[in-house]
This record gives sequence, C-alpha cells and structure tokens, in this order.
Amino acid sequence: MVATVSTVAYLGLEARAVEVQCQLVPGLPNFILVGLPDKAVAESRERVRNAIAAIGLSLPPKRITVNLSPADLPKEGSHFDLPIALALLGAMGVIDAETLSGYVVVGELGLDGRTAPSPGVLLAALHAGGQDMGLVCPAAQGAEAAWAGQVEVVATPDLLSLLNHFKGTAALSPPQPGIIESPLRTADLRQVKGQEVAKRALEIAAAGGHNLLMVGPPGAGKSLMASCLPGILPDMTPSEALESSMVASVAGTLEGGRISRARPFRNPHHSASMAALVGGGLKARPGEVSMAHLGVLFLDELPEFQRAVLDSLRQPLETGEVTVARANAHVTFPARVQLIAAMNPCRCGHLGDPALACSRAPRCAADYQAKVSGPLLDRIDLHVEVQAVTAADLVLPPPAEGSAEVAGRVAAARAAQTARYGGTSTRTNAEVDGERLEEVAGPDEAGRQLLAQAAAAMKLSARGYTRVLRVARTIADLAGAERVGRAHIAEALSYRRRAPVN
Repeated sequence: MVATVSTVAYLGLEARAVEVQCQLVPGLPNFILVGLPDKAVAESRERVRNAIAAIGLSLPPKRITVNLSPADLPKEGSHFDLPIALALLGAMGVIDAETLSGYVVVGELGLDGRTAPSPGVLLAALHAGGQDMGLVCPAAQGAEAAWAGQVEVVATPDLLSLLNHFKGTAALSPPQPGIIESPLRTADLRQVKGQEVAKRALEIAAAGGHNLLMVGPPGAGKSLMASCLPGILPDMTPSEALESSMVASVAGTLEGGRISRARPFRNPHHSASMAALVGGGLKARPGEVSMAHLGVLFLDELPEFQRAVLDSLRQPLETGEVTVARANAHVTFPARVQLIAAMNPCRCGHLGDPALACSRAPRCAADYQAKVSGPLLDRIDLHVEVQAVTAADLVLPPPAEGSAEVAGRVAAARAAQTARYGGTSTRTNAEVDGERLEEVAGPDEAGRQLLAQAAAAMKLSARGYTRVLRVARTIADLAGAERVGRAHIAEALSYRRRAPVN
C-alpha cells in the first residue's frame, strides 16, 4: 500500500504541487527518502522518527521508502516534515490516508512532536484554495494562512492534536486572519528646514512613483527627507498588501500573520552583496529589491555600493521583476519598487565650499560620481541638488506644511492615476509606456516644442525622453490639469541630470 499526502515546493512566488508517497515493504529496517531533497529535507527523517516516537508510536521494522514526486523538482525547506510524517502514519494505518486527500500539508516538526513555523505558508494556502483543497499548517501560522480567503485551515500545535482532530476526538478551532497593522508615521516633513526644491521633488516622486536621486553635502537632510517618504505615500490597497505579504511569507518575515497596509521601506547598508540586494544565494531567497516590492528601496551613500551590485538593479528597475537563474531552476521574484538614492557630490562631501573642499576638487567629484554608471542614472527620473543647511535655516520656525498636507495632494494625484489606468496593469505614471504614454501625457504644442528643443540640447536618450513625459504627467496631476502644458514640461526637465557623470 502507498499512502500519499499533498504538499508544495516553492519556486519564487510560485507554489508547485508535490506528492509525498510512502510505502512499507518487508526487508531490513531502513528509512529512505528520495525525490531530489536538499539537506534540510533529508534531515527530516530524524525529526519525523522522533516526533512519531514522542506520541507513543514506533516505526515498523520494515523498509520505509518516501518519494517526493515529481522527482526532478528540487525540494528545499523544513516544511516537508509534517507531510512526510502524515504519509508515514497513513502507511502504518494510524490515520486514514483518504482523510488527508483533500488537504495540502506544510509544517516543520520538533523532536517532541510540536509544529514549528516555516516560510511560505501564505503561498501554500493560496495554492490550496486554487485546488479547492484545505490546508494543514502549524498553529503559529494559522492567522497567516487564514488571509487566503475561503480555504479550510487546520492549524495544529503538535502532531498528536492533528491526529485527534482527524479522528474526531478533539477538533481544532479554525484560525482567524491576523491583524492589519496601522501604518507607523515616523519622520515628518515639518522636521525639514529649508530644502523647498528637494521637498517638491519628493512630493512629485511620491505622487507618480518615480525614482529620485538627491545629491548634496553631509548633514543637508537627504536621509531625513527619504525617511519622510513613507509618511506621504498612500496606503496599499488590499490586493497590494496581499501581494507584498506573499514576498514576506516566502522570506519568513510575516510574523503572527500580521499584514500591514504601509508600503515597505528598505534601506540596505552599502556593504550589501549582489545576492542580498537582488536575491539569490544557495536557496534563491528574495533580496532587498523584492522585499521592497510596491514600496521604497532607499540606497544611502550610493557610490559606496559596489558598482556591479548597483548595475544589477538596472533590469529590475525597468521590468519590475528579478529572475534568479540556477542550473536546475529559474526563480522569479516581483520587484516593482520606487528607488530613492542619496549621495555626496564627492568623497569629502564639500565640493561647493572652497573652505572645506579637499585639494583634489573638482577632480575628486568626477572620480567619485563615476562609480555610478550612466545607464543606472538614466533610469532615475528626478535628480535634485540638496544645498547645505545654514544656521539661518535652523533658527527658522517649523514649516507650516507637513507630511499630512503633502500626503493629501499625493493621494489626490494617485486617485487620478487609478481612474486613468483602471482595468490595466499600470498603477502609476512611472509605469505607463508606449502609445498609452503619448495618449495621456502628450503635451500641448508649446510643451512639445520645448521638449523637442531640450531633448536635442540635453542629449536625452529615448528612455530619458519617456521619463520626462512621465514626470510632466505627474506634475500636471498634482496641479489638477487635464493636459500636460509647457510649465509642466519645463519643471520636469529641471529635474533631469544635466550631463553624464562618466
């Protein structure tokens, strides 16, 4: 007799169906696990053996073979423990294998039979719902699985409780979805003294989802303004929150099933490796650019990142996804992010101040800025120079307008974009392209003439030309204008990089 239990293997944000098959045959006692398991899956034999012993049972003196089908699909992670244990108990006749035929099972087992959380439960629950099946998972992740909707979730604290549940002696209560956390408002634009041009650029970036680069001396407030961005961005829609939570689930950072409507804000250190930033590693986990999906990726001290690491962002910024290629699989993670970057003008940071600049100025500025490639800079819509804050700025009273007022204008502009792009995959002006861009952002005659002259004078690439139109459309949305005009084009051009840095 072969007992089977359904489970999943994760490839990026995709859950692939896996069938755990267990067979007991006469022969020398042995426990064999096949089906391309990794080290964590192979070690499940000992965890399963001890977990079954913890509930007062022992393995039969037979040859036990467990096959993970399909055999050519790599199996990674500890979530195979519970399905392997249930398939084995089904083959032993302890539990009716037909009872488990309508469930997808995931979960790690401890030596005492308790279940432990494992990454990806939300994906498994969505997969189970798509197959019209229920889900068996650890009790600690029941609230996370409950977000999948109309899916029967059996959240068990240990192996014995699960057996009692299916035997009908002690039913487990269905879990409730986790709480929706309220967005935390931290830094406020009222804390920023001066910097009106930079704050205007930050508002435009928030309204249209545009990438932004701030260049200025140390202490000018670049990091502070970047930390204010989450406070003026609109909250995620329920579908966006679920999409973002799927990435967090795969990464194992969705604690207690708590889902937040606040957009992710990730700020990795400049020593981050390529795998840490774009994803990869031994088990192809999502990187910072995917953890920031539908949110903000803030790169402070931009030239201090390794050049190869920065250039690895070029494709994700253009396509909105990351594909990690391995010899045995290709894994794709979403990466629709808004890049906010900050840098000093040169290594000493005081290029514009003769009293403080180093003796190598301005040559040091060219060398320092050349660490960031031109193609990456061309993908940044807004370039703004942040001036040093003077003592006169610091003694000024707080600005009359803070994050709440700016957030209101941003929300109105985003609402206009939602109405404009309804029924399509486009969310913001930063994503619109092709004929649709010309249709929604085609300027009037005066604006078109200005754009043509500027494109020739500034040597704009095709990508740069497109991004000017996108920014101009956002500026028009903030002004409540139906048509992009000359003034909107002029302001959008003022945020383009004047000349290549290398």
